[in-house]
Amino acid sequence: MLIDKEHISVYKSAMRRKAGALVPLEVAICLGAADFRRRGRGDFHGYEIAKHLGDEADRRLLTAYGTLYRALGRLEKMGLLKSRWEDPQIAADENRPGRRIYTLTADGERAAADARAVAKKASSRKVAARSRRRPLPA
Repeated sequence: MLIDKEHISVYKSAMRRKAGALVPLEVAICLGAADFRRRGRGDFHGYEIAKHLGDEADRRLLTAYGTLYRALGRLEKMGLLKSRWEDPQIAADENRPGRRIYTLTADGERAAADARAVAKKASSRKVAARSRRRPLPA
């Protein structure tokens, strides 16, 4: 039997998920971008969101090299982020490579709001479940 790229799962580029569903890293990126916007900073670059995720969210989301940038690309493809290259002169003045600058779109803002609502609902269910627990007999 001849093995080709179609039979080796590692070569499949499509991620299996429900249409419109976000994976946890994508949700965290949208929430982080919404946090930046609330603080008066609409734009961010990859390292900046990675640092934010490390400080605020679960560090385990960024497990492999390129995970973040693939997720940013998927979010841009979905229309939740838009991106542009920064002015090359800024990078030259700071003696560093150019950065890709990302901005949360209106759809991305809605996705972040939906994620917050889902998290809030799940949190209130956990609290309610804990309050309904019966004390153990002594």
